[in-house]
Amino acid sequence: MTSRTARPARSSRSSRSGRSLREPLELGGSVWFQTGEHTLGGASRIALLAAIGETGSITGAAKAVGMSYKAAWDAIDAMNNLAGEALVERATGGKGGGGTTLTPRATKLIATFRAVEREHRRFLERAGEAIENFVDDWQLIGRIGMKTSARNQLYGKVSAVTRGAVNDEVELELPGGQTIVAVLTHESTETLGLTPGAQAFALIKASWVMLLVDDGKPVKLSARNQLRGTVSGVKRGAVNSEAALQLDGGPVVTAIVTNESVDALGLHDGVKAIAVFKASSVILGVSD
Repeated sequence: MTSRTARPARSSRSSRSGRSLREPLELGGSVWFQTGEHTLGGASRIALLAAIGETGSITGAAKAVGMSYKAAWDAIDAMNNLAGEALVERATGGKGGGGTTLTPRATKLIATFRAVEREHRRFLERAGEAIENFVDDWQLIGRIGMKTSARNQLYGKVSAVTRGAVNDEVELELPGGQTIVAVLTHESTETLGLTPGAQAFALIKASWVMLLVDDGKPVKLSARNQLRGTVSGVKRGAVNSEAALQLDGGPVVTAIVTNESVDALGLHDGVKAIAVFKASSVILGVSD
């Protein structure tokens, strides 16, 4: 079982009399169950299970939690597979015309999740009162604990979502103001809850990143993502080199390039360069 806090909801506003009214700090968070290295379910999947129990229908449950029918069934299949037993069963035919029901295991899982979520909320409240900067520290602990084979893990905030005929184009603004563009299916955008203002992370393999020397002139390429920065390190290997590019605003992007390319481009510390990669090479994720 894992838990993580969300960004605190703290804001201030001015009253008509001119006095500044500060709202109390509120800690948000989420809990999810894991089996091995796989996530069985978090708040959204548990909500789907509960809605199925209430409506007896996948269509009704999906509508109640704001999912498409396909996304709901994909989530159910994943939960059934990861649980090692059925959590949702679908009956066809019969007097009532069939329907969807929860197994006793699913009902128990919902009750357990809700009990743990209550305790998690109490923990967040106590920790927030006792530990200075608790929310920021807890978020960072969660981020640095993430394991993935992608060398580049960049966090930001969704700044725009453009729906297309088949796929969606999602823009993620990084610290410092530069933007990453990713192309996702409609179902992925919906399932991940990618809307403007949502926090997300982008995964890009180092082998998918190309480097160009930045001479200050506009670059015309088919690749949507062009992040500018300064080379902060080059580690040479037998055939390839690992080049790190410090982006404006702090994040670092790593690229794997041949030693010949390093020499031809004159890549060394302090050189201005551009990290280039396609929108289709970006994988987006969120913390459930």
